[in-house]
Amino acid sequence: MKDNPFVGKWTYRSFLNDPNLAIPSGGGDPNVNPLLFGYGTIVIEEAAPDLLTGTIGGDGWSLRLHGSRAYGSPMQVRFQGKGIVSGSEWIYDYIGWLVPVWPNSDATKQRAAIVGSVTRTIPHPSGNGGVAPAGVVASFYAVYAGK
Repeated sequence: MKDNPFVGKWTYRSFLNDPNLAIPSGGGDPNVNPLLFGYGTIVIEEAAPDLLTGTIGGDGWSLRLHGSRAYGSPMQVRFQGKGIVSGSEWIYDYIGWLVPVWPNSDATKQRAAIVGSVTRTIPHPSGNGGVAPAGVVASFYAVYAGK
């Protein structure tokens, strides 16, 4: 992963922050899990030391990413995804941290991961004919999938 550990392809999933421990209908199938907020692929490009650029997307949608990364313990990313999806503007804001390597693990047992929070910045049409409102917050994780 060179000097910028964020560069590459990441498998992304986000879930609504619901404190109810009951298993939602749909069980373990993420495609019918009502807590699933979004999923797709993040591609982070090589950029200046404090810059983050790339894309996030899935079937039928793609957003351009622009933001920053910062050194620290843990390293941090903060970026915004913007794009036109089915004729409507989508804007989401993200903040995340690179999970540190655990001392009792190794590359065969731990994959690089980013954990954080995402919010829908502006409303946009939902897939069921309604409106996906601004201000909804979800937790996300992204797992490094390679170059």
